[in-house]
Amino acid sequence: MENPKPWLKPLLEFGPLVLFFAVFMLFRNDTVSIAGRDYGGFILATLAFIPALVLASVVQWRVNGRLQPMQIATLVLVLVFGGLSIWLNDPRFFKMKPTLIYLLFGAILGASLVLRRNWLGAVLSEALPMDDHGWRKLTLRMAVFFVVLAIANEVIWRNFSDETWVWFKTFGLPIMLFAFLMGNAGLYRAHALPEKRD
Repeated sequence: MENPKPWLKPLLEFGPLVLFFAVFMLFRNDTVSIAGRDYGGFILATLAFIPALVLASVVQWRVNGRLQPMQIATLVLVLVFGGLSIWLNDPRFFKMKPTLIYLLFGAILGASLVLRRNWLGAVLSEALPMDDHGWRKLTLRMAVFFVVLAIANEVIWRNFSDETWVWFKTFGLPIMLFAFLMGNAGLYRAHALPEKRD
């Protein structure tokens, strides 16, 4: 496939999440009856989010020729826990999904450290060339960071309203991830590989 438009990547990555947020905000105080069952705004937003994520994943696969393992794991967990939330008409399952995703990612990164494998570098080295020591540091920091995100998600969904969790999920988590990546800029510079010269 020819080079995609520059706006396509952010649209595919954030489009389903923005749709979830928009549907929730529109219907957060309403109840809608579908096939004889009453659903609140959270479940309606989940109903919109799942097919949007599936469509975005299919397009990403067509554009890139493959999906990253993290994208596949996220899609599977969304289908399972989002499906449970819709089937049982219970938002709790969908709210638990980020916790499980972040714990899974943290465990994978932790295992890569124990096994002395540079799995993070294998995925990101083209965009972020660093030496092995830099990748080990970043892997450890990211593993801890994912555990922190999992704990934060649990605290928010168990102690605050649906609306608070939706704001946290839509804006809080991406801001935390951006802050983490920017906060490690010094590590990227300190362990950057020398540029190759022709």
